Amino acid sequence: MTMPRAPGFKESPYWWEAAEPPARAATLPERTEVAIVGGGYAGLSAALTLRRLGHQATVIDAERIGWGASSRNGGMVSGGLKVASDALSNQHGKDRARALAEAAAASFPFIEELIAREGIDCDYVRCGRFLPAWTPRHYAAMEAKAPAIAEVTGLPTRMLPRARQREELGSDHYHGGMVAEATGSIHPGKYARGLAAAAEAAGAVLVDATRIETIARHGDGFRLRTANGEIAADQVLMATNGYSLGPGGASPMKWLAQRLVPLGSYIIATEPLGRERVRALFPNLRMIADTKRVLNYFRPSPDGERVLWGGRASFSAQTAAEAAPTLYATMTEVFPELRGVAVTHAWTGNVAFTFDLLPHIGVHDGVHYAAGCQGSGVAMASWLGHNAALMIAGAANQSFALANLPFPTMPLYSGKPWFLPVVGGYYRLRDRIDRAAA
Repeated sequence: MTMPRAPGFKESPYWWEAAEPPARAATLPERTEVAIVGGGYAGLSAALTLRRLGHQATVIDAERIGWGASSRNGGMVSGGLKVASDALSNQHGKDRARALAEAAAASFPFIEELIAREGIDCDYVRCGRFLPAWTPRHYAAMEAKAPAIAEVTGLPTRMLPRARQREELGSDHYHGGMVAEATGSIHPGKYARGLAAAAEAAGAVLVDATRIETIARHGDGFRLRTANGEIAADQVLMATNGYSLGPGGASPMKWLAQRLVPLGSYIIATEPLGRERVRALFPNLRMIADTKRVLNYFRPSPDGERVLWGGRASFSAQTAAEAAPTLYATMTEVFPELRGVAVTHAWTGNVAFTFDLLPHIGVHDGVHYAAGCQGSGVAMASWLGHNAALMIAGAANQSFALANLPFPTMPLYSGKPWFLPVVGGYYRLRDRIDRAAA
């Protein structure tokens, strides 16, 4: 399908219109207590917590602070919906699975408290989420786990049959779905900018355009060599998530990269449609994520004027402009009335999955890490960074269920997910088969 481009179409995030990550000086201090590699939500949250505890923190990013997924994501703030699953109970046992799910769900109240405490202006609303079912079997599966999600998150869930689907979604494309209240909407660019400002105001040093080349033991601490000089640190936190593997396969933390599967996620933004038209598609202005294996996620823009549509448009290397027509075709399949609507922005950013589908914080060879948000990192990355900081500072007053878990990899995996086109093709086929059988 042809995708109309609006005049001035941009291959950059819509969010950057209001909150493009600003450029900072690439000036490294000679030393710091904690060097944090990665200037996204996890790294910034860790820096803020460390400063509140009285520790020096320097955040170093190869691009601009907040340049990666933190200012590119869909702005959906979820509370442990992905972690509350039967597979978790089967793998870890009921009690351990509950502890893991509760630790993940705690990310939601944490980010709400963080935004309020720091006064971050980021268009945050606790709006809830609607998860439309791709098939009747998907609906039944959600219905079975809805009580567990409500129990773990502490907020209501309810099922909505297909006959009432238009109460939540202006489309007949799905088979009913679940409303989960433990979800918010946010302007991710504003949140990244506000979190960075809070960390800076607390005394953290933020350094742009400085790629880490090596991390080596040096006495009782570490020495980090960069393209802009060296910095000594007592502790190091890797918070690079979907950007953990350096160019050409070189990474100062290959061990971490070998445990993460980076995957490009793509989003388009429509031209302004008017609030009445957008409200007809999103009656309660909720966040939407369907149950396909190759999922779609979509939402109204914070001002209620546009549709933002995201998904795994490609499992191989594609630019945002190349992937955008695929997203447009899917969007207009769900919302036929949007055919002919022009697109103003198309962009992409990396998420990171783990082989056990769990987030992780821990220590390897003395280097701390926080990574693996499974594509739901707004609250989770902020929460992981905070807990990693508590671990580094020795300030945790209780155990954290997601800390120091076994962190699996795959034999011969280097951090480059060569298998994604095959896996993605299989998932697309399964989605088509499931739908045909529905």
